[in-house]
Order: sequence, then structure tokens, then C-alpha cells
Amino acid sequence: MFERFTDEARQAVQQAQQNARRLNHHFIGTEHLLLGLLDQPQTIAADVLGGYGLNHERAYQAVASLVPRSPKDALDADALETIGIDLSAIREKVEAAFGPGSLDRPPRRDRRGRWASGRHIPFSAHAKKTLELSLREALALKHGYIGDGHILLGVLREGQGLGSRVIADAGVDAAALRQEVVRRLGTRRTPG
Repeated sequence: MFERFTDEARQAVQQAQQNARRLNHHFIGTEHLLLGLLDQPQTIAADVLGGYGLNHERAYQAVASLVPRSPKDALDADALETIGIDLSAIREKVEAAFGPGSLDRPPRRDRRGRWASGRHIPFSAHAKKTLELSLREALALKHGYIGDGHILLGVLREGQGLGSRVIADAGVDAAALRQEVVRRLGTRRTPG
């Protein structure tokens, strides 16, 4: 299925993984797919969502509040803050230097024996269903590709994950959003 993805759709999935790491989540859910879509402001999905007032920052804050950190993480951050250490500032600087989620990945050796970081983050059942539905949306529109707009349609159609909840909590009418995305995608058979 991923061979049908446009560059923007692939990037959205990669950004979903980065957002899951940044939030220290151990899975990629529909909320992370939504964040991945919003990470690319030049795409149909981000543009349409932005028209409804939902941008990456707003969605990120909503996801962070809906899926809280573990109590131990909160206690550690609070303890460091009491002695004047801002953990979020440190995380930002490390991620700026070494990439998003770099503090969350245990080191490992690659095939050549060099140290590498990274861990596989699995998709949740809702995220898998969303990606399957994005294919179905593309087929229904007679498109030979899966673009970022199709992934957003998949999030809306799946309707059970936190991605659709974030959209609803932002006051976005899902039916109107769907209609606008379909209109913007048009009946093109190729991305562009």
C-alpha cells in the first residue's frame, strides 16, 4: 500500500512517528497521523484544517492533554524544575541537535556495528484502520495514489481514534471538513 503514497503522505506517516516519539508514546495512533498531516502546512490536509483553525500547535497541545505522561515522568520533571532545570528546554535543544525523539530511543548497533538510535513504533489498530480507509477513500474517488487528503479522510471515516476527537474538540464539523477535502482533491487521477 505504501508504494501508492505520495511524498506528502509518506512524510505525514514519518512525521506521525516523530510526533509519537516527541510525546514519548509507544504507538502511532490516529492522533499522531493527524499531527503528521499538520506538520506540512503546504498540503491539502493542513490547509483545510488550518481554515477551520486547527494547526499543529493546537492539535499537539490537545493530544498532549488527552494522552498524559506517566506519573513517574511528571514527578521527575517537577523535581528537576524545583532545582531550576527546565526539562522541556533541554529536550528542545537535544532534539534540535540530534533529531526529534532522540532522547526517547535507546542506542543500538546497526548491521555494520556502528551505534545508531531508533526503535520501531507500532501502529495502533485505529491507525492501521485509518491507513486502510485512506486507500478505500482514494479508490472511491478513482485516484491511483494515496495523498495527505486521503489520510485525513481516513481519520474522519475511522471516527473512533483520538485524531477524530481532536478535530471534533476543535469545533470542526466533520461532514463539512470531509466535503471540503473531497472538493479540494477533486477527481484528479494523479497527485498535483
